[in-house]
Amino acid sequence: MKSILKLEEIAMFAISLWLFSLLSFNWWWYAVLFFMPDLSFVGYAVNTKIGAMCYNILHHKGLAILLYLTGVYYNIESLQLVGVVMFGHAAFDRVFGYGLKYKDSFNHTHLGVIGKTSDLK
Repeated sequence: MKSILKLEEIAMFAISLWLFSLLSFNWWWYAVLFFMPDLSFVGYAVNTKIGAMCYNILHHKGLAILLYLTGVYYNIESLQLVGVVMFGHAAFDRVFGYGLKYKDSFNHTHLGVIGKTSDLK
């Protein structure tokens, strides 16, 4: 089952690349913006609750889709770009098991526990 889920996330990442190709931006924009959602890690400097909230907002595919569709509706290409990159980044992360975070630990995600050592079982 995990293989099927990973293939699904790879397909979603590919969709984000395809949607990006429909925009008028150069490809380097995708590469530069791709890791921007990871700036949400700064929230973990405050505490795990704030860190998880920041991470989850910038890695939520529903929000990414909403931003993209809002950009389509209002013909705002930069908003489409943000949505596409957020969606692609979230899918890419989930291929490697990095899911949305619970507030008790960075390693506790909706996809399970990540990392080699963890107090969570």
